[in-house]
This record gives sequence, C-alpha cells and structure tokens, in this order.
Amino acid sequence: MVSMKNIGVFFGGQSAEHDISIVTAIASVIKPLEAMSAYRVIPVYIAKNGAWYSDQKLKDIKLYQTGEIDSFLKKSRPISVRFDSGLVLKQTKGLLRKAPETRLDIAFPAMHGTHGEDGELMGVFELAGIPYVGCELLASAIAMDKVVCKKIIEAYDIPTPKMISFSKQEYQENATRYEKDIADKLQLPLFVKPARLGSSIGITKVSSHKDLQGAIEVALHFDTKVLIEESVNNLIEVTVPIMGNHDLTPALVEQPIVSAEGSFDFETKYLKRNKKTGGAKSAQKGAQGYSKLPAEIPKKLYDSSIETACAAYKAIGCSGIARVDLLIDEKQQKVYFNELNPLPGSLYRHNWHAAGVSATELVTRLIDLAQQRHREKTAVNTSFKTNFLKQF
Repeated sequence: MVSMKNIGVFFGGQSAEHDISIVTAIASVIKPLEAMSAYRVIPVYIAKNGAWYSDQKLKDIKLYQTGEIDSFLKKSRPISVRFDSGLVLKQTKGLLRKAPETRLDIAFPAMHGTHGEDGELMGVFELAGIPYVGCELLASAIAMDKVVCKKIIEAYDIPTPKMISFSKQEYQENATRYEKDIADKLQLPLFVKPARLGSSIGITKVSSHKDLQGAIEVALHFDTKVLIEESVNNLIEVTVPIMGNHDLTPALVEQPIVSAEGSFDFETKYLKRNKKTGGAKSAQKGAQGYSKLPAEIPKKLYDSSIETACAAYKAIGCSGIARVDLLIDEKQQKVYFNELNPLPGSLYRHNWHAAGVSATELVTRLIDLAQQRHREKTAVNTSFKTNFLKQF
C-alpha cells in the first residue's frame, strides 16, 4: 500500500497581502487538495510576526474571519523547522513530552508579497531539497521586483511602457533632480508604484506634476524603491494566467473591469467585488472582482496577448504557474508587458475553470509540474572532486 504524501500549504506571512494569502490557501489550495483525498494536507500558517504554526484548525477560514486567530495563536506554540534530508516540522511541546514531527514531501506556497512570493520561501525549500509548487527562487525574486523585471523584458525586446526608478534614499537626497527627470523624460499621465509589492497596493495614477510628490511618498510608504512609468493611451488592461515548465498552457485572456479612474486597483480587485458593476453581459465574478472572460478584444489582439504573455513568462524563467498582466493600446493595436505575478491570487482558478480546468485538476497539475522540475534538478550533478584542499 502506497502511503499518502504530506503536502505543506504555506500561507499568511509578513506582508501587506497577508489576508489575501489566507483566502488563496484555504479556498484554492487546501479545499481542492482535501477533496481528492490523495494527499495529507499540512497547513503552515506564518503569523504577522513571522512565527510559524501548524495545526489542522488553521484550515478553517472562520478562525480568521472572526478574529479568533489572535487568541488561538496566544494559546499555541510556534513550530520549529529542521533540515534533515528534507523539511521536518516539529511541534514544540513541554520538556518532558516528545514533540511530534511531520516530514513534508511537497511544499505548496500560497504566499503573496514580501517574505514569501518574492523568493525567500522558495530558498527554504531549495535548501531542504523538496519539490515545491510555482516559480523557482530566481524567477520569483525577479518577478516581484517590477524594475528588474521590466529591464529583463526590455532586453528581450518585449514592449513595455517607459519608466524611471529610484530608491528611497536616492529620492530623499535629491528629490528635485528625480522630479525633473520624470517631467523631462516621461509623459503624463503616469503610474507611481512600489517596486516590490503586489495586489495593486500603493499604486497612484498621476495626471499632474503637482501630485507627483504625494504619490511617490505613498509608494515609498510600502517599499524602499519606487517605479514611475508612462500610462498607455486608449487603454485596455488584460491578464493571462499561464501554467507549465517547458510546454506552456495559457488560460483565457481576461479583461478586468477597471475603476472609474481607469485602473484595476486594490479596491476594485478586492473590496468592490460584491457591488454592481454594470457593463457587458460577459462580466463574471472572479477571484478579484469582475471581468470579461474571455476578453472582448479583436482576435489579432487576443492572439498577440497570448504570444506576449508566453514570451514574458519564458524571459523571466517562470515555471509552474504565473500570471502576466498586459496593457493594450486599442488604437495603435499594440500590446505592452505590464508586470508578472509569480503566484496569482486564488491561483486565478475562476479563469482556469472557464478554460476547462477544474480546481482539483489545477492543483494536481501544479504538483505534477513541481515534481517534474524537482526530478530534473536532482538529476544534475552538483558535486565535483578536486585536490584543492590538499594544498593547505
């Protein structure tokens, strides 16, 4: 009899996207996994202070909705982690009791934002030598830094809006210089963004230079590096979820219904999802608000969106799953890369479902891709014998 594999689902974290991560983990990962009865699901909740906890009760969304999570954590002990030819989670009990241990066979990160999706957590799994779902460390780190990501995209000749970036320290030392550079080199309107944050947090659309300083301060409140980029005229925003390591499978091109200000911001994504939006009959309620699925754009632009998204996915070195956000100039019939999300919120399961992939099939495919990549990596020889140390 083949024993069930332990799959650790990691969520929460020290990030502005902590709550979004909880929803992704419980609704889009844990529930489909448990519906299959093929894995033993081990929830690993990372609290806002960075402590790790593991308990079956952490799989209940009501624990977080009611605020009971705070009292639960006060009564619980954080787990410890041991690297022992894998990743072992150890419950910390009393001195006189043997603490139970759980060895993970596979890791399924459902972490958004800093200290997780940005590659830090992937580094832990790499050190442990276990397969994990989603993009690898390097691709995750690149994707989460919008400035670095766009520079690589530019190197591959993939169209992306013009930008200027700088650190908090650079701006504080010479704000006038950077504001002049922006005025001289970029055309209004502009978007001011934290360089390393997702879920559209801290993003401001600026239509006048007098509003620029305030927008930069907002972005720097959430990050130490800021990105300012030109907007795209005659704008249509679309997004393309993609799955695969070598052979890529794109889902549907999706057209989010933007806010009145013309941007798909945090409020539009998460806080207005139960309000009436009006608009086309094709509008559907997805993981992040309402959207047209598939996007209502000409076939040429639709195909170009798929092509651009897949090119960006490969350029950044993604594997497993990612979502590529694109900007379309409808008049010029041109598609621009905007940014890449290495862990789409709720895995964008509503889009995959519309594309014919069920929630259980989605997580199963992602686990298979993780194990395929792990087999390929472990087949590579990482040792090299030399006589170097005998010289000393």
